Amino acid sequence: MHSNNYVTIYTVIMTLIVSVVLAVIVSGLKPIHDDNEAVFKKREIFQAVKDYLGADLDKMSDKEVLALFDKNMQQVVIDANGKPVEGVKAENIDMAKEEKKPIADRQYPVFTFVGEKGTYYLVSIRGNGLWDKIWSTIAFQDDFNTIAGVSFGHAAETPGLGAEITDNPSFPKQFQGKTIQDDGQYVSVAVVKGGIKKPSHQVDAITGATITSNGVTEMLERGLKVYLPYFESLKK
Repeated sequence: MHSNNYVTIYTVIMTLIVSVVLAVIVSGLKPIHDDNEAVFKKREIFQAVKDYLGADLDKMSDKEVLALFDKNMQQVVIDANGKPVEGVKAENIDMAKEEKKPIADRQYPVFTFVGEKGTYYLVSIRGNGLWDKIWSTIAFQDDFNTIAGVSFGHAAETPGLGAEITDNPSFPKQFQGKTIQDDGQYVSVAVVKGGIKKPSHQVDAITGATITSNGVTEMLERGLKVYLPYFESLKK
């Protein structure tokens, strides 16, 4: 009987010790995890303007990425009406968390990259692919209409099909030079199959990935519209 009690006490003590040790380890690793996540996010943002950085993004060290971001990237957060929000940094906006909020309460990041080749305005959008979420950073020229570059991401699209939005460089490359307005009217950019009929506002779909392609179209149409009021305020 006493032996069983000793075993029970020993088990409880060891469980507590292991829990404490794990908590200390997790706490100690959190700053490293946060730093790595910050660098990853900034690299992802830079992907949309990688042709204008003046350096090869893939060869840049983490330290160089952070330094370039701090020096050349300005940040603004806007609300659902396109009004700037004070006291919030765009890099801290988690779009996955924002989309869980009521639409009226959501906040959106806007980044302005000022480089040797010009000024570019970057926005973030999210949508639905075939299996899970897809997302994108869209960079605009200073006319707030012409797309300068695009980067995509996804959670679980099929390799060789939907995953081509990130794995095949030719897909995001198609968006460069496309415009989201036609004679002052918002039309977005559509991903179409069967031939492009409106070269300024359409790109070729991914073969065999109809649902992902349609998801990109919907994401662009809905997501970019949010930023239009802010863009209009910048024009003025």
